Amino acid sequence: MAERWRYRDGGGEIGVIASVTQAFCRDCTRARLSTDGKLYTCLFANAGHDLRGLLRGGAGDDAIANAIAAVWRRRGDRYSEVRTANTARDPKVEMSYIGG
Repeated sequence: MAERWRYRDGGGEIGVIASVTQAFCRDCTRARLSTDGKLYTCLFANAGHDLRGLLRGGAGDDAIANAIAAVWRRRGDRYSEVRTANTARDPKVEMSYIGG
């Protein structure tokens, strides 16, 4: 999602993710798992989907994969596409909590 530029000397690069001016919500492939077992489908989500119950309940790999796939198919995250003055007031999970 980042537009990248390399230093001429090859010593590194810089990348810019312009989610405000070039929203990419529909193409986003990033999910995050918090330390308490919640799956977040957007960096700006205000709630996650509980996977801890499945994990602690002994669910197998297929059941967990199916649950994650179902959450991803249902996701309606479009924060960057529909950002307005109203969304600024919505509660949000801190990015550091979910690895943003």
